[in-house]
Amino acid sequence: MSFTIIEPAPARLNRSELAVPGSRPELFEKAAKSSVDVLFLDLEDAVAPDDKEKARRNIIQALNELDFGKKTVSVRINGLDTHYMYRDVVDVIEQGGDRLDLIMIPKVGTAADVYAVDMLVTQCEAAVKRKKRIGFELIIETALGMANVDAIAAASKRNESLHFGVADYAASTRARTTNIGGPNALYSVLTDKDDAGARAVHWGDMWHYAIARLVVAARAYGLRPIDGPFGDFSDPDGYKAQAYRAAVLGCEGKWAIHPSQVALANEVFSPSEAEVTKARRILEAMEQAKREGKGAVALDGRLIDIASIRQAEVLVRKAEQVKSA
Repeated sequence: MSFTIIEPAPARLNRSELAVPGSRPELFEKAAKSSVDVLFLDLEDAVAPDDKEKARRNIIQALNELDFGKKTVSVRINGLDTHYMYRDVVDVIEQGGDRLDLIMIPKVGTAADVYAVDMLVTQCEAAVKRKKRIGFELIIETALGMANVDAIAAASKRNESLHFGVADYAASTRARTTNIGGPNALYSVLTDKDDAGARAVHWGDMWHYAIARLVVAARAYGLRPIDGPFGDFSDPDGYKAQAYRAAVLGCEGKWAIHPSQVALANEVFSPSEAEVTKARRILEAMEQAKREGKGAVALDGRLIDIASIRQAEVLVRKAEQVKSA
């Protein structure tokens, strides 16, 4: 390991993250009773300008009165370039009690954006003598944010997770798509002609670089990388395909913009029984090797070593988190 030791963010289960508009209070209780891991009440994109103040009041009331159980509760504030943001922070913290766990900051472009919100949150917490420190979720959804993602990830001790905001990122980079996530038929290559002259089309993942880049930045600074929305909630297979790709690249979870996507995310980002069993066998085999003075050992015809232990420990810890949820 490097001599530079990074303190990891608090270990929260973050397989699924459900977005609920602050202007739809009739949905709050149902969301609170769902199986989602993290629930974020939205004051930004899902709320029309004329409804911003009412949505804020709705969220404050919910934080004071609604039973969210063991769920992690977040509020997405409006952007730093709006006049709504400071009042979102001040009112929610000063009037919303201690239930709030996280603040989600949209369209983060520079480390200074995070610093600005951190300063305001710190002052509000001190003013009300808040006992529980609020953490930050940061959405990387612009070219500027992706260019500065490392500095953003390291900008505050409150930082807990980086999220990929695919729709605004597509707009920011002027990508040729109007979908919210998912593949694009134009992002493909042709094979050479076979003996019969036929050529096959292979689709690619146009978001691979962005997700991989975000994962590296998040993991480098001890944060959770989370994949963002998949707009077609009538396509569960498409959602799961995108979620599996994100999981393989290292993401811990994915957004749900519809309640039907919560179970899909929980399924994809929970280790299977077979994976956990194999991980436990690896740990047992390495413990035996340690007793015998060996640094590596074979299991089922494959080499396992110290790196294998770290991978297995991650799986077992995740399984224990899921079990205790």
